[in-house]
Amino acid sequence: MTDTAPSTPARAEPSTGMGLVRRLVGVFVSPRATYADVAARPRWFGVMAISVVLVAGGFFAFLSTEVGRQALLDQQTRLIESFGVNLNDAVYAQMESGIERARYTTAAGQLVGFPLVAAVIAGILLGIFNALLGGDATFKQVFAIIAHSGLIGAAQTAFSLPIDYVQESMSSPTTLGVFAPFLEETSFMGRLLGSIDLFQIWGILSLAIGLGVLYKRRTTPIATTMFVVYFVIVATIAAIRTSLS
Repeated sequence: MTDTAPSTPARAEPSTGMGLVRRLVGVFVSPRATYADVAARPRWFGVMAISVVLVAGGFFAFLSTEVGRQALLDQQTRLIESFGVNLNDAVYAQMESGIERARYTTAAGQLVGFPLVAAVIAGILLGIFNALLGGDATFKQVFAIIAHSGLIGAAQTAFSLPIDYVQESMSSPTTLGVFAPFLEETSFMGRLLGSIDLFQIWGILSLAIGLGVLYKRRTTPIATTMFVVYFVIVATIAAIRTSLS
């Protein structure tokens, strides 16, 4: 994690800037230079379209299989029961019925929800950095940064779903919980580590780099603040689930 704010953004292409493919790759291999180009030329549609189609298409394909539907049903059952709710036969049958439509509803939710969530986050970050910290970025610039950092989440889907299919489970294979299999899954630490995902951490760091480049601020304070918020939310949810189980 870098701790130095660049006085000027990394040099982008003089006229049209990076093309879509270069930005797609650059988010993973040279994020600072890529985000400098995005800040100078805030294009978001192509990147967001690829992320949404990849995630929505991946879940549609996964949930079109019997393995995927059963894995989703098992995950929903465990999640509900982890909050201390006992499912009766009627509710379980209703959940089974809904699973048949899950490939459509999940894909549609990604197509609609991803841009909306990105817009809400962009509005919040714009308010924090512009109104409270004196920045002067535009909504389009912040939204484009978020759209590009969303590629990390799309990569997580592409990486995780094949593993989920083989394991016949939707338990994320990229959480810290995989490094502590000796912990009881229903314990606080088990739930906590099982909720902290390495791709989410990567995505937060990537977004922090992008915001640092856009606002010409150091990455470390931005990333640290975002990580603290993330861990507080995850720990709170883990504590609530543990107390209710």
